[in-house]
Amino acid sequence: MSEKKIRENFYPETDPVELPENAFRELADDENYRPIMHPAREYPEVTPYSITMGIVLAIIFSAAAAYLGLKVGQVFEAAIPIAIIAVGLSGVLKKENPLGQNVIIQSIGACSGVIVAGAIFTLPALYILQSKYPEITVNFIQIFLSSLLGGILGILFFIPFRKYFVKDMHGKYPFPEATATTQVLASGLGKSSAKNGGQAKTLVIASLIGGIYDYIVETFGWWAGMLNTAVTDWGQAIAAKTKLVMSCNTGAAVLGLGYIIGLNYAFIIFAGSLFVWWVVIPLMGTYGSPEITAMSPDAIFADYARMIGIGGIAMAGIIGIIKSWGIIQGAVGLAGRELKGKSNSATSIRWQNDISMKHIVFFIAIALTAVLIFFWIGVINTFWQALVAWFVVTLIAFLFTTVAANAIAIVGSNPVSGMTLMTLIVASAIFVAIGLSGSSGIVASMVIGGVVCTALSMAGGFVTDLKVGYWLGSTPKKQESWKFLGTLVSAATVGGVILLLNQVYGFTGDNALVAPQANAMAKVIEPLMMGGDTPWILYMVGAVLALLLNWLGVPALAFCLGMFIPLQLNTPLLVGGAIAWFVGNRSKDKAVNDARRDRGTLVSSGLIAGGALFGVFAALTRFLGFEYSSPLDAITAQWAGIAVYALLIVYLIWESMKAKSIKE
Repeated sequence: MSEKKIRENFYPETDPVELPENAFRELADDENYRPIMHPAREYPEVTPYSITMGIVLAIIFSAAAAYLGLKVGQVFEAAIPIAIIAVGLSGVLKKENPLGQNVIIQSIGACSGVIVAGAIFTLPALYILQSKYPEITVNFIQIFLSSLLGGILGILFFIPFRKYFVKDMHGKYPFPEATATTQVLASGLGKSSAKNGGQAKTLVIASLIGGIYDYIVETFGWWAGMLNTAVTDWGQAIAAKTKLVMSCNTGAAVLGLGYIIGLNYAFIIFAGSLFVWWVVIPLMGTYGSPEITAMSPDAIFADYARMIGIGGIAMAGIIGIIKSWGIIQGAVGLAGRELKGKSNSATSIRWQNDISMKHIVFFIAIALTAVLIFFWIGVINTFWQALVAWFVVTLIAFLFTTVAANAIAIVGSNPVSGMTLMTLIVASAIFVAIGLSGSSGIVASMVIGGVVCTALSMAGGFVTDLKVGYWLGSTPKKQESWKFLGTLVSAATVGGVILLLNQVYGFTGDNALVAPQANAMAKVIEPLMMGGDTPWILYMVGAVLALLLNWLGVPALAFCLGMFIPLQLNTPLLVGGAIAWFVGNRSKDKAVNDARRDRGTLVSSGLIAGGALFGVFAALTRFLGFEYSSPLDAITAQWAGIAVYALLIVYLIWESMKAKSIKE
């Protein structure tokens, strides 16, 4: 679209102070989306302030996320807390036109969470296995380059798909995390506007309710953070005989996430969970080997049933690649035409201006060359084996980029650990076949796994940043360019933090850091490289199931994500999705239904934002040594959890139903 046409379509001289009503729905054939920042105007985005704050927050959140992720087993999403801080700072400093700058701050700072996830899910496994095999070595350069190169590949591989995910698929994916982040950033606008001021107030109140709610349950345990039938006597009896359990996380953030995802996807994800927990686990626990029948349902899930989900995710990814082949070919074709000088992806419209495809291809070539040299000189030391490893990383990282982005767009959760686990298994099988095994094979597999894990984590996280920018009207080229700086800073920080934590706490022995994902990776990689059994049958069952689901027209990735993610985190998604359906279908007036659904999205974004930010505070509280034993017994805590969770649900419904028609 020409710049003149853009100006004709988006004529208003003053920028709106709230998101348009068509921000979260599909557009009609003759309808355009107009972001808050005018597509054809220039705004302050990349400034000394935004770059400096982005770097500072990337360092702080990289260190915090690495420690907390290794300590408590959870990597919090940094995008929302950083967005909250950016809005708060711009208000305190009375910045003019802060929106574009806040997007850059969030984009640079959010590198922390994705780089940390890629690093701590894999690389601490080297220290874990080092206790058994002293010949295994690991150093800062390996950790740093693994994270840095993986992050760079994730950025470069995703940029050609930006237009498809954020523009062409507008309204087709829920983008839960991006929705919450966008609402937070937009809340800092137009304080003089009564309507927007009311929206900002609603968001702040919802954030405080969600944050305080989650902080209390995590820190003080005044009610059950997870409802579980196995707590009761009858539930324990059923679990012992049939391995059948039902559980639900009562957190405010997860409830809000379910609302934004919506009933359709939430139901499919929940169905995947029920299939594992109510079919597969009872079958294994009843008719499996004596070793399996003696295990708890949670142990069966972690050691066996979840592997079916991993196989399903891998096959769903392959199916997604096949279905997206036209998109992949289009991206590659565009690169080829640009290299021949026959096309130019640059546009005069700032809002749709990406880094030139010529530059992307050039940077990809440099990055892949650096990866090959790193594998050859820094990891494997045999060129042809390094070349094989390089080929595996390049192929998997590129092809699974769309899978990671799809997962984030659908559920806001990237199954990066599952895809990385499958990558490790495939790569290790190939390495053993070419003679790379033992302790050297372990080092090669884990470092290579770190590159792939970080690349996929970055691709999934980057789609959130670019979708936020699309909704608000930022310049994609500026987001893409400065994302590399955030990756560099975060990779250096997480590398130093992992080395420090290993020296202070370690990852094995008493009082060691938990590092659950890295322990799982170590458990899988050791038998492959040192000789042992691998659950190929379980992976194959998951793969066949994904094929059947696709044949039946069921979204295989969403279903298999439900199989991989624990039941207690999927049940509240269904609850939130059901609330979204309820508030959006109560009136005969479509405009009223749309207004209620949008207000619910705003409130849910607040619950997610508050839960994310106060979740960090709760983890820090525990880190500082605060211990509190709830006086409630297990049954009373369950009843209290049901009561308080019901109140939270009532609040979400009540606040959403207060909305009136947009016309009013």
